Amino acid sequence: MPLTDLQVRKAQPSEKGYKLADSGGLYLYVTPAGARSWRMKYRYAEKEKVITFGTYPQVSLTAARDQRDAAKLMLRDHRDPALEKRKRKMEAYAAAGATFEITAKRWHADQTTRWSPLQATKVRQAFERDVYPVIGPLPLIEIDAPMVLRMLRKVEGRGAIDTAKRIRQHVSAVFGYAIAEGICAVDPAASIGRALKPVTKKGKQPAVKTIEAARGVLLVMEDTTSGPLTKLASRLLALTVVRPGVVRAAKWVEFEGIDWTDPAAIAPEAIWRVPAERMKLDMESKDDEAFEHVIPLPPQAVEVLHAVRRLTGRSAYLFTSIRSSRHPMSENTIGYMYARNGYSGRHVPHGWRATFSTIMNERAIRERRPDDRAIIDAMLAHKPKGMSGSEMAYNRALHMDRRRELAGHWADMLIVNLRPANELLEGQAR
Repeated sequence: MPLTDLQVRKAQPSEKGYKLADSGGLYLYVTPAGARSWRMKYRYAEKEKVITFGTYPQVSLTAARDQRDAAKLMLRDHRDPALEKRKRKMEAYAAAGATFEITAKRWHADQTTRWSPLQATKVRQAFERDVYPVIGPLPLIEIDAPMVLRMLRKVEGRGAIDTAKRIRQHVSAVFGYAIAEGICAVDPAASIGRALKPVTKKGKQPAVKTIEAARGVLLVMEDTTSGPLTKLASRLLALTVVRPGVVRAAKWVEFEGIDWTDPAAIAPEAIWRVPAERMKLDMESKDDEAFEHVIPLPPQAVEVLHAVRRLTGRSAYLFTSIRSSRHPMSENTIGYMYARNGYSGRHVPHGWRATFSTIMNERAIRERRPDDRAIIDAMLAHKPKGMSGSEMAYNRALHMDRRRELAGHWADMLIVNLRPANELLEGQAR
């Protein structure tokens, strides 16, 4: 028997949710909390489904019956009422301006609590550079897989194969977010992963192999017209042999044991403590585990830091962008300096790690110090052979005293006949 307005008004909550049937599959569902919603049960493509028409009293009994009748007409035309409802909702979102850029910015804001500031910046910059100019103004329901693929082909065209793959993942995540919000129904980026070019497996990075050649790299770079900040970043990179991304985004808060008020003060316990999240961003393999990396700093590195302090001591970053002191140096700045000055294909910023490993391991053999090999690996943030990930997590300061000694030996060999770090500041504004 059909419901009456009185029955609907008097429907009270109970311990469990329950239904009050009307007619034609329409019913009122009452939750234990007292919320009342109009629903209709129907079959489509041999499957039982349910569509919700809204809550009472916002949707009256009469209005609910009208929506039920409209749904039945759709079924007669072999259309799914729930799917038609979603289409209307998406069209309304599109009409209200639910473009890719608007939705992506909402998605990005939701992710920032899970990401490091550097990761959030990298994703934002990639979208602003490669995504928004192409599909940013378009409603999500109008974006298809060929559009996304054409956009990514442009990224591949400049040789950034890995970047194209990461952008596809982020674009797909935006569509996943939009699907969950009911703004669109499909993810056009999900199906094109295999259409992208494969990432070429990286070979060994070009690197010099002798201490004389290593010293020569710094001598040449520090005699160029490049800015002092780039030269100092290059010298710190060579002294600490971290990955270039760790140096370019280094922050002052990561350094300990240094008296910034007295450049002449001895700093025997100076260290650079790189947080795990920053190490993870610069890992060569996504399967690697990242841990906090503690780097003992020799006096030559502390000298570089004092010189840099004079330029950027009021900024968060040591090596700031030319455009803004609130952002780190571009990831290609040091590499461009090396290439411009004759080292293209001979030595790259990442090559300092291979140079250090080669020279210091050969030294360990000459001095009959086989235990130094594991320590050299630790200085490069490599997991020594035979050590489990959990053991590495508890052994981040592996042989710190010997690591400090080796860092000192490396610096003593490398910084020979080079100008004091402060002299790299002379005659330059940056």
